[in-house]
Amino acid sequence: MFRIPLACAAAAILAACGQPTPAAVPDAATEASAEAAGQSINIYSARHYDSDKAMYARFTEVTGIKVNVREAGAPELLETMKAEGANSPADLVIVSDAGALYRFQKEGFTQAVRSEALEAAIPAQLREKDGHWFGLSKRARVIVYDPQMLPIEEVDTYADLADERLRGEICVRSSTNVYNLSLLGEFIGRNGGEAAEQWAKGVTANFARPPEGGDTAQIEAVAAGQCAAAIVNHYYWVRLAQGTTEQRLKAAKTTISFPDQDGNGTHINISGAAVTASSKNPNAAVKFIEFLATPEGQALLTSETKEFPVVAGAALPEGLEVLPEFKQSDFPLDQLGVHQPEAQAIFDRAGWN
Repeated sequence: MFRIPLACAAAAILAACGQPTPAAVPDAATEASAEAAGQSINIYSARHYDSDKAMYARFTEVTGIKVNVREAGAPELLETMKAEGANSPADLVIVSDAGALYRFQKEGFTQAVRSEALEAAIPAQLREKDGHWFGLSKRARVIVYDPQMLPIEEVDTYADLADERLRGEICVRSSTNVYNLSLLGEFIGRNGGEAAEQWAKGVTANFARPPEGGDTAQIEAVAAGQCAAAIVNHYYWVRLAQGTTEQRLKAAKTTISFPDQDGNGTHINISGAAVTASSKNPNAAVKFIEFLATPEGQALLTSETKEFPVVAGAALPEGLEVLPEFKQSDFPLDQLGVHQPEAQAIFDRAGWN
């Protein structure tokens, strides 16, 4: 149970998707090195952050391997790879959520990778057991609430959100969002489908409004008094609290609860990467993942997103220092995707649109 002081973050910047283009323009020496090496990798990324351009450029500087990037949402990238089939030029896929990575794996678009460096740096819980994907940064699915409307005791577990005392007080995004599917996927894995359905129906009965918008919109709704509590990923609050004066004022009206500290711990998910089955340069793709699993790579990966690093000893991004240490769920993330079809069916039956 935690009540957190304010301070923090930066807003994400959406980028347009398109055909693979160079992620950054390296200096002449670096470019010459890459061309001399004759190596490049094509990355399909669901991330849309300016800081990633520096990340790609630094990798090229260190290794001489040129990086080309195609950006789009994970569902769009998945459909693109289905259309491309075995001829897909993608060497690497980067997406948010273990459940999304599972979808690429299930379609046969990833390959197993063995890397002593990755297995040593990344905890087993945060990677697929056979090396089909690797988690590279963490996010916590938390409860943001208005302390003027609710005491912490009423929102210190996920189960609290289904309690009838919160009728008309809950804001949340659509059930089709992968973050919510993974959260319910863990609930199914731990407690079974029947208990998961009871919880989903209870939360739906407590909606202050139909699901709409992203996680930032849920925090803003709490700040505006439209609801008393919302389910969001931690970094949306951190970014808001480090944003413009208006954004900081909105964050100042809310507080974060890390649920289930006396139980299984707060639900954790990842952003991660997978080497594609069609990769023409898998060794270079593995080198890129290994680079992101170094302290330098972790800093480049998380500085703008405000996610948690996964590598021991990696520095926290600015803004996360105000968050307390908290108990994290140890649920194996490679199981989240397995339960997502059942999770969607449960949400549908519950009327969580």
